[in-house]
Amino acid sequence: MELYRLTATELSSMLADKKVSSAEITRSVLDRIAARDEEIGAYLTVDADGALKQAAAVDEKRMQGESLSPLAGIPLGIKDNICTRGLRTTCASRMLENFVPPYNATVIEKLLAQDYVCLGTLNMDEFAMGSSTENSYFKKTRNPHDLERVPGGSSGGSAAAVAAGEAIAALGSDTGGSIRQPASYCGIVGLKPTYGSVSRYGLVAFASSLDQIGPMGRSVSDVAMLYSAICGKDPHDVTSVRREYPAFDKAINPDVKGLKIGIPAEYFGEGVSDEVKTAVMNAAREYEKLGAQLVEISLPSTGYALAAYYIIASAEASSNLARFDGVKYGYRASGYKNLEELYEKTRSEGFGAEVKRRIMLGTYVLSSGYYDAYYKKAKFTQMLIQEHFRKAFESCDVILTPTAPDTAFKIGENINDQIKMYMNDILTVTVNIAGLPAISIPCGTDSKKLPIGCQLIGAKFSEQTLFNTAAAYEAHVGGFDLALA
Repeated sequence: MELYRLTATELSSMLADKKVSSAEITRSVLDRIAARDEEIGAYLTVDADGALKQAAAVDEKRMQGESLSPLAGIPLGIKDNICTRGLRTTCASRMLENFVPPYNATVIEKLLAQDYVCLGTLNMDEFAMGSSTENSYFKKTRNPHDLERVPGGSSGGSAAAVAAGEAIAALGSDTGGSIRQPASYCGIVGLKPTYGSVSRYGLVAFASSLDQIGPMGRSVSDVAMLYSAICGKDPHDVTSVRREYPAFDKAINPDVKGLKIGIPAEYFGEGVSDEVKTAVMNAAREYEKLGAQLVEISLPSTGYALAAYYIIASAEASSNLARFDGVKYGYRASGYKNLEELYEKTRSEGFGAEVKRRIMLGTYVLSSGYYDAYYKKAKFTQMLIQEHFRKAFESCDVILTPTAPDTAFKIGENINDQIKMYMNDILTVTVNIAGLPAISIPCGTDSKKLPIGCQLIGAKFSEQTLFNTAAAYEAHVGGFDLALA
């Protein structure tokens, strides 16, 4: 079997037993990228020479008998909004087309300490604004399961690379579902961690109170291993939380006997396809067979979540993206007569349509006369959503829902219907608003053989419970064999 087909957990064991070298794994994945990425378009930058050098260095350490981490020598892809020193990081935008960071994001420093191998940077919706990876300035990414369909977004490049064997695992970022929705569309596992458990230092900000970096992989243990490597307190990020984080992959216990799983009716209503509902409820019944108890719960504020999310996220984007003005770094327009015209031309030419749309919306809801009517109400709704989740977890341990209302749609199908495009996030945004962890795992396919994902939501810092619950289903169904397209 080709090495790129194996999970990080399997390869880590083989490396430890010296049955394979990191150089061999890395070459296998790089060959896969060369063979498939022209049609898939997952990568914006491939650093083949750097990856092979890193792999050789890890192999040398192993030959010298050094004690290495489970991630040592595993080739990973990095979403293109996570700063990697010396490697072009563009946020898939013309605004940062030639930006090469002079520093590493904290998660990259943590991975370097674990001796990972960096394959390159992965395509995304521009500045993480989108649900299909059609908003990239450079190119569209295609779903490996059907090249006529989107991989989801904004971490579509990360999901597609993992699903196609072009990365063993990857990092994405999730502001309103941008890890979980593409994981669902591409048939892989994706975790949105508890807000504050992973440092955002070096993540190019979209909406600072919602953004969270997270892992994507082809098995639950892969995602747990990668999460263990990147979580923890960071003095560079005041929102990161100081607490004890275990080696999550080593502590996985796939026993759900007595576990109470909440089923919220609001997540199975209008707009969710019958095939998705059936697949997720079938997964729920499999959990019952394993000894879990299904509990009907209500999250009554769900219907207001999408509006609240787009108001809060756009307001924060308006503020965060004000720094891209053509003065200090990034794209600068030519032919301007004064400073105001420099700002106007640079931002008009440097940003794509979706980014400009959200900046304008965010500026509007923060403006005098509209702040109370929109932004303030959205923040009150956020508190209501958080309270409803708190009450729900009094009667259940985890919550099971669909990840997305439907399977992957065709490229271009929704690009001119913004409301329909935004509805793709309706089942995921509540998690970001409440700051909770959630994991998406494959739970079947539809009549077109496209992957369907189910979402497990936990209370704050309950990642271990999520990994245990997800791993129980994974073991019960014999693994996620549709994960490599």
